[in-house]
Amino acid sequence: MRKRIVAGNWKMNNDLAETEVLLQELKKQVIPEKVSVLVAPSFTNLQHAFESLRDHPIAVAAQTMHQSDHGAFTGEVSAAMLKSVGVKTVILGHSERRAYFDEDNALLAEKVTTALRHEMTVIFCIGETLQERKQGHHVEVVTAQLEEGLFHISENHWQHIVLAYEPVWAIGTGETASPEQAQEMHKEIRNIVASSYSESIADKVSILYGGSVKPENAKEIFGQPDVDGGLIGGASLNARSFMEIVSAFL
Repeated sequence: MRKRIVAGNWKMNNDLAETEVLLQELKKQVIPEKVSVLVAPSFTNLQHAFESLRDHPIAVAAQTMHQSDHGAFTGEVSAAMLKSVGVKTVILGHSERRAYFDEDNALLAEKVTTALRHEMTVIFCIGETLQERKQGHHVEVVTAQLEEGLFHISENHWQHIVLAYEPVWAIGTGETASPEQAQEMHKEIRNIVASSYSESIADKVSILYGGSVKPENAKEIFGQPDVDGGLIGGASLNARSFMEIVSAFL
């Protein structure tokens, strides 16, 4: 059975004090045993979050990392640095990194290689813009993102991969892909993986949906057969809302 995963991407929100308040609120919640829960604070708060959650089932992820192990890359953070503070999962390819920081598929392929070499788990994000969806190119775009950014990895590495489909037009806009649209693309993504690797790998990989998931729509979205959880943005900044989304699997 595929892992059910809900990850909260806090983006550039919460200073240290705000992070601690949110962590304490999350620690009061009951985490369902069958759901893996992660939060991704800013770089400055990763170690604090890890220490705070050390004896708690919620895990900590990073929002990105550099593809090099070390060097003159001012402001960047390496995989080894993340692991040294207890972080073993990293989000790569988020649409905001692609759009605002010019991270293309080739660069992301390097980052994936580095993360896997350091035995990290990768949440690899894919998704189309509104224009690409309207033009009917969404499957073509997602296929290219997978083939050029991820499909260089070996079959053995897939045990460390989680996919996250996030239609760019539904991130932070209040717009959400319908449960049927989400299922259609998640199934298509699984077929793409199967065609390049195997049915077995495609059946085992968890695929999350990201894009304005809220407590009100989570149950219907997560109820789709190929949707294995969510990559949650704004709603993850409120402990109650986030846990209501996590509990949508119950």
